[in-house]
Amino acid sequence: MEQRVGVGHDPFVERVVDLDEAAAAIAERAARWPAAGLRAGRLTWRDEAAPWPQQLETDRALVRDPDSLGVLVSGPAGAELSVVLFRGGWADVDFVAGLEDAGTLPASGIGSAAAFGTRLDQWVRIVFGDPAR
Repeated sequence: MEQRVGVGHDPFVERVVDLDEAAAAIAERAARWPAAGLRAGRLTWRDEAAPWPQQLETDRALVRDPDSLGVLVSGPAGAELSVVLFRGGWADVDFVAGLEDAGTLPASGIGSAAAFGTRLDQWVRIVFGDPAR
């Protein structure tokens, strides 16, 4: 079996999550986060159709075929949560919650934008505590 590296268009990556719907889920939450001392950075998009190496874009209109969506959430005391969602249903989730509290969080099996929103809420609670408090 041929091993393939994620360069250029990959017709074998299933489109599981609508990234525009996931962006709306982020925006909905980001509107509430400032009350909890959290701030969402600008969304970043990667275009599957762009030539390698693909650049991250902050303007969705410049992306024809989005294959990933990212956001950095910042909180008190320098805590950060970085989430990059891929349309195939997984995410790269990294966090720094303190000098000795950093790592990655499990992020596979995301079947929809709604499921992503639920997982995002969980990741925010893990890193920053309950923002509703």
